[in-house]
Amino acid sequence: MDQDKTTSDNSNGEGKSDQPQLVINRIYVKDVSFEVPMSADAFAREWQPMINQDTAINVHKLGGDQYQVELHITVSVREEARVLCLVEVQQVGIFMIAGVDGQQLAQVLNTHCPAILFPYARELIDNLVVRGTFPAVMLPPVNFDAIFQNSISKKSQPATSSAD
Repeated sequence: MDQDKTTSDNSNGEGKSDQPQLVINRIYVKDVSFEVPMSADAFAREWQPMINQDTAINVHKLGGDQYQVELHITVSVREEARVLCLVEVQQVGIFMIAGVDGQQLAQVLNTHCPAILFPYARELIDNLVVRGTFPAVMLPPVNFDAIFQNSISKKSQPATSSAD
């Protein structure tokens, strides 16, 4: 049995090129920032915050079938117009993606890969907020498919003329 497994693992890759593959090579934190702009005044208030979450995705081809996907999340915790705390995280993954191309590759890079990275970023953000002695902030799930489809529809819309 082990010999059969070794034989299949050492194949020259023929026949596998048709099969879509997604391999996680590395997940890491590229950048992180935690700020409390109000200093001690932020802690003297009753905790009834409004939480704003901004999400962005950047994709870079590293070479061959290797891609770097960066998930940027900025969370601001506000009370009225004042920012109580601000967290910025860049969670990055290096992925090997083979057997897909064109629109399907774009969808994998902009939906599946960020969905893999999101739980890591969400945990880091919650951890930073709690270590800053604020109550926990559990971010809701993000629908990366909807973000991707919205992005595609915006790109396909013709530009309007401002000369009208």
